[in-house]
Amino acid sequence: MPNFKILARIATFILSAAMAFTALPGAAQTTYVSTADARAKLSKDLRGAVDGASVSGVSWARETYSGRLVKVLVVADNTADSDLTSLRHAIVSAGGSVYYKYISINGVSALLPASKVVDIARRSDVDGISPNRITARTKSLLEKATGAADVRFPGASGGDGSSIGIAFLDSGIMASHRAFANDSGVSRVKKSVDLLKVNESVMLGSMDWKGGYDFSGSIYPGSSTLAQIEATINNVGSSFADPQGHGTLVASIAAGRSISSTYDNGGVAPGASIYDVRVLNSQGLGDVGDALAGIDWVLLHSKDYNIRVLNISLASDSTDSYLNDPLCRAVRNAVAAGITVVVAAGNYGLAAGVETYGTISAPGNEPSAITVGSSNSRATDTRADDGVNMFSSRGPTRGGYIDSSGVRHIDNMLKPDLVAPGNRLLAAVSTNSLGLTPSTLALQYPDLIVQSGLNQGLMMVSGTSFSAPVVSGTVALMLQANPGLTPPLIKAILQYTAEPLTAANLLEQGAGQVNVLGSMQLSSVLTTDLATRIANNSIHVGDSMLAAGKTMPLPQSTINGRVAQWGRVVFMGGRQVLTGEDLFKKFQGIYDPKLSWVASRVTQVSLNYFDNAPSYISGFEEDPVSSRRLVSSGVLAVSTLLGTSSPNNKTGCFMPTKAIADGIAMGWGIVLADGIITSEGVITSEGVITSEGIVTSEGVITSEGLITSEGVVTSEGVVTSESGGALRVGPSPAVFRGE
Repeated sequence: MPNFKILARIATFILSAAMAFTALPGAAQTTYVSTADARAKLSKDLRGAVDGASVSGVSWARETYSGRLVKVLVVADNTADSDLTSLRHAIVSAGGSVYYKYISINGVSALLPASKVVDIARRSDVDGISPNRITARTKSLLEKATGAADVRFPGASGGDGSSIGIAFLDSGIMASHRAFANDSGVSRVKKSVDLLKVNESVMLGSMDWKGGYDFSGSIYPGSSTLAQIEATINNVGSSFADPQGHGTLVASIAAGRSISSTYDNGGVAPGASIYDVRVLNSQGLGDVGDALAGIDWVLLHSKDYNIRVLNISLASDSTDSYLNDPLCRAVRNAVAAGITVVVAAGNYGLAAGVETYGTISAPGNEPSAITVGSSNSRATDTRADDGVNMFSSRGPTRGGYIDSSGVRHIDNMLKPDLVAPGNRLLAAVSTNSLGLTPSTLALQYPDLIVQSGLNQGLMMVSGTSFSAPVVSGTVALMLQANPGLTPPLIKAILQYTAEPLTAANLLEQGAGQVNVLGSMQLSSVLTTDLATRIANNSIHVGDSMLAAGKTMPLPQSTINGRVAQWGRVVFMGGRQVLTGEDLFKKFQGIYDPKLSWVASRVTQVSLNYFDNAPSYISGFEEDPVSSRRLVSSGVLAVSTLLGTSSPNNKTGCFMPTKAIADGIAMGWGIVLADGIITSEGVITSEGVITSEGIVTSEGVITSEGLITSEGVVTSEGVVTSESGGALRVGPSPAVFRGE
């Protein structure tokens, strides 16, 4: 039986409200910071709820007879108290309740009196506090356009993703749909769990919004309670596994197989194993806490089921820095555990007909994530006419933190990392098990249905939420060909082999459009034991990464009869543009997934394991690294050759990626010495983003919560956001007119 430590921490959710709170041991001695420093730990929207006259319309705050209460995520600093006993005691003593202790982040989900939030933030073991915001979904020709079809020919390196597990954090997956069947007709949806069932338990019905309880009691792997928890979240055999429909659409693009003789609907990795982690309800809503619990489940079972890829087509309107945002932290830790995390960039690149920069949503602003924007294949299988959809969110990242003096510091990182087809894709439609009740999306957009029938419905969809699974499927193919690849190396390969689209700049398309065949070509010449050697500390910066007898391939791929030149553009350090074959001939320190390098900040994540179950991760710690070789000599830096960032002059981060690729082909690049690159890179200051009249966003969305990352595109260039952002009630469509 699988071990569910993450869910065990909320075992009382599914036992009974009658399980009385047991007093915790006396709080350990702690130190406190000033009130100004404490307020700097609070998210902007949380400070508003603490100080504001009203919290009307805010789902995570409520006025009660005893005062204003807020539901929050309290992230702890690295501490020897791994169970956070002292912090949990303090929350309960302050009149709050602790709901859940996470693995993916070092923190808890809690209820607090608004008047006590700053007091808790003053504790030295608290790193940050943010609201537990509402969550919502983000919103073959494909095989030919991406090059996936070219890897399936006899003799080609690659396959179909068999043996690789992809987890989907979404609204559920209709396992019985024919798109998910294997050659024997058996569903490739190996596990289906519904974390919302925990929140529908007796506890929330009777004890929600009540202080004085700790429901996060630690029950470790091997506990007899785990069987009951497993039975509670098990969603196999559900009569309607995906009532909202989004997750089924997403999963079929990554790992669906063609089921129609009329329509070409094949996904990228049609042999991959699929893991359904439901965190959104029938309206596509949940909260950040559910999303974190879903990541916890993936972390716990990644080794059990060989889950190597996590697709997140969810987004947050958080304006927090990637340093503090809980979802970003969880993604960073998942990457450190060896899971490649692919995230939708969002669909906010156009507002009132004006191109808008700085609209990447969280956790797409997390540097370690592979953030995917949307390209438009123009309904042809040639890449020559492809472009970037105007609705696709643009960089740079605009999250930030406020210091104790009240000054906001913007992250300003290069994103997206690349783009993938995300316009008018065919995907699987979810119904109930009898085929009598369509999904919410199918009911809302019947004009997009192109094929009906039980277990064989197809729907036309668009948006970055559907671009992300194109890349997730590509990653599965890469890992099938070379299981030794690490998440940061996978990102570098995807970028290096991407084909830049004409005219679009670094902030619009990143390194270019995904090249499935090129990614496979480069993956197949690298050593297959890299991840093991990194874990054993037996490979060092500058050591060869090429497999025995292999050489670097030519930087081009023939896709559907057309030569696609690799752009050879790689983002590192958040703001640096690097290139050169040495990026792959030699091991680079940054390919260690536990290492994080952003601007001049370098940290390393340590993984902790349970004493009684040493193969299961119990938590993470992130610490600064004072000295570490990040790149080898011979790697080429391009950043300083791009000039000052100017949208009018098309220089710096506004330079077309194709122009940079052409320069690289002509020999651009400055040879780097070993060590850390300390310059700020291509995005050098706040001013380069706001100068020359360019429109930017200080936060993707002004409404609270996790939001639809793009909505549904009802026709080319028109995006309909079904929930109008993160609204808690029915549809309030907002239309963004594009190309």
